Amino acid sequence: MMKKTVSAFVAGAVMSMTGAAAFADGHEEITVAYFLEWPMPFQFAKVNGTYEEALGKKINWVSFDSGVAMSAAMASGDVQIAVSQGVPPFVVAASGGQDLQIVDVAVSYSENDNCVVASALEIDKESAGELAGKKVAVPLGTAAHYGFLKQMDHFGVDVASLSVVDMAPAEGAAALSQGAVDMACGWGGALRRMKESGNILLTGAEKEELGILVFDVTSAPASYVAENGDELAAFLKVTAEANAMWNSGENTEEMLPVIAKDAGMDEDATAETLAGFAFPSVEEQLSEKWLGGGSATFMGGVADVFVQSGSIDSKLDSYEGTVNTGPLASIAN
Repeated sequence: MMKKTVSAFVAGAVMSMTGAAAFADGHEEITVAYFLEWPMPFQFAKVNGTYEEALGKKINWVSFDSGVAMSAAMASGDVQIAVSQGVPPFVVAASGGQDLQIVDVAVSYSENDNCVVASALEIDKESAGELAGKKVAVPLGTAAHYGFLKQMDHFGVDVASLSVVDMAPAEGAAALSQGAVDMACGWGGALRRMKESGNILLTGAEKEELGILVFDVTSAPASYVAENGDELAAFLKVTAEANAMWNSGENTEEMLPVIAKDAGMDEDATAETLAGFAFPSVEEQLSEKWLGGGSATFMGGVADVFVQSGSIDSKLDSYEGTVNTGPLASIAN
């Protein structure tokens, strides 16, 4: 059963109080991973020290360039919480045996993650078959990689006929502008730069019709979740309040400049990016569409695609165990 009830969550927290105390004694601070050029409401609370106030400890915020790197940092114990990790990198790690758990839906988006074909090729969705034999920059094991594979399958392009190069989005954008690759896939600021050199094949809505959902999660090592449930719940509560502030539409003027500066972006680009983002409420996240079942089913589909493409050796029988709604449910109104 995926949904851990609040009572079960509390019981688990009580059972692990010794471990939590040990963590607290030895760790007066935690490290949280996030992305630059990926603006989100939580950054308003991050800058204002709201998380530290809620948790009562120092937080080291470290930026990463991919969700795959976030998984590695959590595996080594260097990172306790990862904000906005893509589902595909999470699936790759979990399928490989890493004991990670999803604790909330960080953001839902479809226009902000895509593949761009070099303008000179003049290839669109009607002529996508012409991509055969071309060179493509893809950040492997990410949401962009999953979207790329699904799009190629939709267009009947054999991925084996392509020269696929593993590149972080920023590198892919540079390679596309220099003509070193024919297509590049990525997100955020890098995707905007890619679009200066080419065109997308499918819109976000068209991708969703194909079942290419694009959302990120907040994830953490299962051991951290088990031993620090109250701390994690406090963290998620600050995030939820920042999201609610943004979603109300009444605090944009106050929040936008702060978020933009922390994301390393100008305000226009930040506003443009955020316009394509949706931040579900706690109640929505706990619904069947997301953490109540839908996310586990979707992860199974992502894993199938990765197994078929040879990106991972095998998948889990079920991804229900990788979702822990306990901390989030404890802060639901």
